[in-house]
Amino acid sequence: MTGIVTLEIDCRDQNGILLAPTGLDTPHERCLGLQVKGGVAQSVIETQTGQGLQQITPQAEKLVLTYSYQNDDSAQPYPDAIFRFHNSRFTRAADALCEEANTIAPELTGTDRIQAIACATAERFTYGHPPERFYEGHDEVPALGCGVTEGSCVDINTYFIAALRATGFEAGYVTGYFFPEEKAGLCNDMHCWVISRHNGVCLEWDIAHHLKMGRKAIEAGLNPKPGCRHAVAHSMGLDIQALGIKDMKLIAEPIWLLTEGQLLPSSPVISRVAL
Repeated sequence: MTGIVTLEIDCRDQNGILLAPTGLDTPHERCLGLQVKGGVAQSVIETQTGQGLQQITPQAEKLVLTYSYQNDDSAQPYPDAIFRFHNSRFTRAADALCEEANTIAPELTGTDRIQAIACATAERFTYGHPPERFYEGHDEVPALGCGVTEGSCVDINTYFIAALRATGFEAGYVTGYFFPEEKAGLCNDMHCWVISRHNGVCLEWDIAHHLKMGRKAIEAGLNPKPGCRHAVAHSMGLDIQALGIKDMKLIAEPIWLLTEGQLLPSSPVISRVAL
């Protein structure tokens, strides 16, 4: 086993259920499962991708969720569902974005062009958490045009994936947790990264980490910033029909579904122990 990721969630003053992803296998490691302490869990399916989630009813003041991972370079490839486009305002590229993306290095092909699009995306962003995301208020992912936009890993990858798909490349979105080397097994919140697939070859991209390190020459590969990561889910624009949830942006950290139908963050305390 390579690591155990623990999430501690305060349940006081909550009047709903908690939704948590069950973990994701990658070509690098297997997720051995999710254990829940302090509540009763039952399975529910995300409709667009077929991912399993746990619907958890708290029975204590605190829920403790534990993911176990095992390093395994012979693990299964990324599932095809990661690369499958489904129509959502978080995945649908505006015509202007399609035009913008197709001006990027049209003379290149294959992996060289994918990397050029990654670098062009990096040039359009500074890393940060703006009060308003560039796609908010839109029914599709808009073009960025001239200038530089502030964005988090979620925002940067929303644009990057839309640009890759607009130029004919397969791409997918993975969510999970990144534990920086300097934080000794702690992280503040979720992280996300992109997988491209061309002629059956998958490459992983983390533009946000390059930007945090002051680098805009983007290279494929995980952990340009020292640390370790674990995947829990994938894709954007999620539906959970059994619970009446439509076009949810993503899931990584567990999320509260209140009795009134609202979705609220759970703000977990996130830690990791290496084994």
